[in-house]
Amino acid sequence: METYETAITPVLTVSNAAEAVAFYHQAIGAEEIHRNTYPDGRIIVEMAVKGARFRVADEAPESSNLSPKTLGGTTVRLNLLVGDPDALAARAVANGAAQIAPVADQSYGLRQGRFADPYGHHWLIGCPLPGAGDWAIEHPD
Repeated sequence: METYETAITPVLTVSNAAEAVAFYHQAIGAEEIHRNTYPDGRIIVEMAVKGARFRVADEAPESSNLSPKTLGGTTVRLNLLVGDPDALAARAVANGAAQIAPVADQSYGLRQGRFADPYGHHWLIGCPLPGAGDWAIEHPD
């Protein structure tokens, strides 16, 4: 049996995955890693932002895979740590994301802001503040 590193890969369910893939590429620089196309035309695409992977999938109501727009909200926020959160948040907004909170220094040790993508998913874009430690990246055992 092969040994795998433990990982979590969020799957973002949307109403138009092909359009969403293009948005994530333009807005946050996500690169397409792999694409599965099903006989009915729906797709699931694995993407990555500098190695941070996520998937984008068309809705599949028969499997209870519904988008935030269909549900009327989302319960998950995606926390993306990058070198320049100000620039990435501005890029996302310039490409159609809605700013919820501007990037600013936060009391919990991150420079962070929040935006909603056009598909209803919320993104926290940030980086650790100098001297705050890497609490969001590494956790002691």
